[in-house]
Amino acid sequence: MSMLFQRDKWLQYRAFRNVPLLARRLPETQLLEKETLDHMLLQHSSVVLKPCDGRYGRDIVFIRRLKTGTYQIQNENNIITMQNKSDLQDWFDQIGKDREYIIQQRLYLARIRQRPFDLRIMVQRQKATSSAWKVTGSYAKIASRGYLVTSVTNRTIPVLKALQLARVGGRKLLLQVERTALLAAKSLEVHYPDLRQIGFDIGIDKKGRIWIIEGNYRPDLRPFRHLKDSSMYRRILWYQKH
Repeated sequence: MSMLFQRDKWLQYRAFRNVPLLARRLPETQLLEKETLDHMLLQHSSVVLKPCDGRYGRDIVFIRRLKTGTYQIQNENNIITMQNKSDLQDWFDQIGKDREYIIQQRLYLARIRQRPFDLRIMVQRQKATSSAWKVTGSYAKIASRGYLVTSVTNRTIPVLKALQLARVGGRKLLLQVERTALLAAKSLEVHYPDLRQIGFDIGIDKKGRIWIIEGNYRPDLRPFRHLKDSSMYRRILWYQKH
C-alpha cells in the first residue's frame, strides 16, 4: 500500500488534534508504552488498546481496572482477569513486542437494546483537486451481543432511527456529526492531497456528545449495498468514478 494511504491511528490522531474544533471531539489518546499504560489506568477506570495499523476492529482490547485491584481484559467476546499489575505488565510485554498500539480512554457509547452503536459517515470528493468534500452516505452499526466493538455486527440501521431509538438526539445532532466528518476530511486532505473517500466512525456517548473514533481510507461498501435506501450506494459509486 502507498505510504500516502497507510493506516496509522497515531498519525491520524495527531492530525485531528491540531484542529481545535476536532480536538474537543477526541478521546484522550497516547502511544502505548509502559508509562502511558500506567498513566491512563490511573486517569481512567477503563481504557482501549488499538493496533496503529488495525482494520475491521480486529485485535482491539478493552482493559478495566476493578476496585479489587484486578484488571479485566476483553478482546471480542473473550474476557480474562489479571490478578495484579505485575500480571498485566507481563501480558503487555507480550502484545507490545511485535506491534505498535495506541491507548485511549474508553468511550461509553449510547446503546440500543443494551448494545453500543456508532455511526459510519461516508465522505467523498470528485477527482478535481479543488472539489469540496460531501457526505454521500451513512448508517448506524449496532454491536453484536457480548461485544463492545461495532465491527462485529449483524445489524445496520439508518442513522436517524438509531439516534431516536437511543434517545440521544435527532436531525440536529446528525447535522453536527456530518459537519464534524467534513471538517475531519479537510484536515486529512492537508496531509493526504490525493485522498478522495473516507469512511468515518463517529461515536455518540450517553450524554449525546460526539466523538471521532477513526477515519477509514478503504471503507467497506457492502453495508451500503444492503440498505433499503439504494440511493446512497449509487451516489458513492458515482463519486468513485468522477
